[in-house]
Amino acid sequence: MNNLKIIPLGGVRENARNMYVIEIDDTIFILDCGLAYPEDQLYGIDAVIPDFTYLEKNADKIAGVFLTHGHEDAIGALPYFLDKFDVPVFGSELTISLAKWYVEEAGLDVQFDNYHAIDEEVEIDFDGTVIRFFRTTHTIPDSMGIAVHTDKGNIVYTGNFKFDQTAVGDYKTDYGQISEIGREGVLALLSDSMDAESLSENVLESDIQEEVFKTFQETKGRIIVVAVASNILRIQQVLNAASRFGRKVFISGRHIESVMQIALDLEKLTLPEEDLFIPIDKIKDYEDEEIVILETGGAGEPIQTLDEMARGLHNQVAIKKGDLVYIVTSPSSTMEVTVAKTENQVYRAGGTVKTISDNLKASGHATPNDLQWMINLLNPTYFIPIQGEYRMLAAHADLAHQTGIPYRNIFIVSNGDVLEYTEGTMRQTGQVPAENTFIDGIGIGDVGNIVLRDRRILADDGIFVSVCTINRRQKTITSGPYTVTRGFVFAKESQELIDEGNKIVAKVVKDTIQDKSFSWSTLKSNVRDELGSYLFKETKRRPIILPVIMEVK
Repeated sequence: MNNLKIIPLGGVRENARNMYVIEIDDTIFILDCGLAYPEDQLYGIDAVIPDFTYLEKNADKIAGVFLTHGHEDAIGALPYFLDKFDVPVFGSELTISLAKWYVEEAGLDVQFDNYHAIDEEVEIDFDGTVIRFFRTTHTIPDSMGIAVHTDKGNIVYTGNFKFDQTAVGDYKTDYGQISEIGREGVLALLSDSMDAESLSENVLESDIQEEVFKTFQETKGRIIVVAVASNILRIQQVLNAASRFGRKVFISGRHIESVMQIALDLEKLTLPEEDLFIPIDKIKDYEDEEIVILETGGAGEPIQTLDEMARGLHNQVAIKKGDLVYIVTSPSSTMEVTVAKTENQVYRAGGTVKTISDNLKASGHATPNDLQWMINLLNPTYFIPIQGEYRMLAAHADLAHQTGIPYRNIFIVSNGDVLEYTEGTMRQTGQVPAENTFIDGIGIGDVGNIVLRDRRILADDGIFVSVCTINRRQKTITSGPYTVTRGFVFAKESQELIDEGNKIVAKVVKDTIQDKSFSWSTLKSNVRDELGSYLFKETKRRPIILPVIMEVK
């Protein structure tokens, strides 16, 4: 190996969108290919994926994509990636099955079938660079970390993980394999930082199961469980509780049905009893104390669907007096205000709300002790905190330093930063493009900052459309101006403002068409400037002004 680069294209200084490039000489290995769901100010955006520009310029170097687990933050961008690249994709059995489903659901007509299901026993040799996987514990079975073996040492990517001594089966961490990788020598560790700031440690999943049992036992009415579809561990705990306390489970949403069916087919999810599930349209046939409604919404947050239930807008379920809304997921920080408003609506509808995190620290991400334990097991020379906002990365950096790693060997990077290992030293040597790529409907990357700015203005101050028809030869206005406004002022109560605006437009048009050097762009620009100044003076608002000038010949 002559040259090694580590390049995050997503996943640092943010809570999702994981994608990390390991470039060894002329070969590129891509670790995860995830998306993020948009924040509130990204109007109309469905998802945010990494920037593939660097990969497009180096497409002939890509050896493959290696996936850690089946959550959207690790596999959600795969449909858009495979629309551009034809390279093999590797992951555990469940991860690959979910990845295939996501690609099919995206509706991009991607013709791809180069998937490879692996396990922790598999080693893949790419001309001397060996890729292998090790089992980790997360909220979905078959989660893996990845080790890239080079002649300078291993590059280890943990994926999302935590340690739990009660984890069993497909959730169990392989501590022996992690220790073995550490003994071989780890050049650099890329480690999950989401809970690096936590002041308390995670409770055991066995304790969480008992908490779910207790909630079901104490509740007399309907239980509406709010979860994320891909949090299969939490869904398993809900199914166990429903069976123990004689409740039937009604599933709301096609997304959860598909994910659960995949997990059931692979025996990664088990049914405590055969007839546990009942179609949602049969819910009236059962007493309230016999009902569990499992609500996961679409991909991402389930809160929007819960809000529809609370407002009576859902086509199958309306929250009523006596209902318990049991939130067994931890909503993202961007959803905190929405969650609070939705909880208020639930109480207005007569229900109550309980969150699993009210009593327990329940997370799928490692807390400080676990993070330091991972560092000590692997004993890396260089440390790169990933997956988290800057403050989380900084907290993780401090934890790493406490284990003995000097700060000069710790890199808090931004997306696009290039870390290069040459002449026995790791250093930042440059940057590659790593802007957000927005998904809007079937559009990929066609919505940029200018479009988003216009959407924000429309949301904040609305639009003001001024329409008129001119005869350029006679230098006269033959019709108008007329005004159409949306989201700016209520026209019936602001007629004086609109009339004065029309007068300004008429004067600007008449003055401009008298000019011998007349141009359409100048006319529209003058209308926007004069009308914009007037509207701001009168309202202190800046709507989008759209002049529509037509010509009669």
